[in-house]
Amino acid sequence: MSNIATLERPATRAPHLRAVPPLSAQAPVAVAPAVADLPATRSPRGFALYVGLDEIKAAEAGVSLPLLVDALRRTLAELAPGAETHATVALAQHGSGGRDLDVVRLALQEPGAIARTKAAEEEDKNEDYGVTVDISRKRVLIDGDSAAFTYKEFELLQYLVLREGRTIERTELVGALWQSPDDETPGERTIDVHVRRLRAKLGRYEDIVRTVRGVGYRFDRHADVVIRYGHGTPSPDRF
Repeated sequence: MSNIATLERPATRAPHLRAVPPLSAQAPVAVAPAVADLPATRSPRGFALYVGLDEIKAAEAGVSLPLLVDALRRTLAELAPGAETHATVALAQHGSGGRDLDVVRLALQEPGAIARTKAAEEEDKNEDYGVTVDISRKRVLIDGDSAAFTYKEFELLQYLVLREGRTIERTELVGALWQSPDDETPGERTIDVHVRRLRAKLGRYEDIVRTVRGVGYRFDRHADVVIRYGHGTPSPDRF
């Protein structure tokens, strides 16, 4: 992401965000737990709205980051003219992985994001044996080292892992993993080639992907395998 406005305003004006009716005209609104549960000695002074959106995705939607900021500010000015605002763009290195929203929260030092990152780092220190399939980060660690899986190899392993204990037919793998129009749909035997390459990269742990002769493949719970889905529970700011 960049903090320089490089995108032109779209030819057709983006729809202006509509101000909501006064609260008296609406159904009762439940107060968010994060606000309702505050002790009597503390009171809210504002809020932060984290937006995970890079410039490319914004352009595909026909807007830009500066345009979105401007629209939100104008809407807030209509609803609460006395409110003060400050907008900050979170920057990341080109090619950085992870969800846009997580990158933003971490860059802006959101406490929950920092805590989850520290927890992940602590887990990484202890993952020096076996296979770790990290669903949240789209990576595989083998004896503590990151394995050089291709995107399709990881998707194949992930598909089997998330369906633990069930035999997956080759036809199902083809239909699930080769849906993009740009993908050349492989034959069922081509799946075998992908699995062989996957097993080669798993090395001495290759047997975690089992062959069910005449049917397909399966993943069963294995003592050497750790599956990581993510850290912590949803933050209280996600109303």
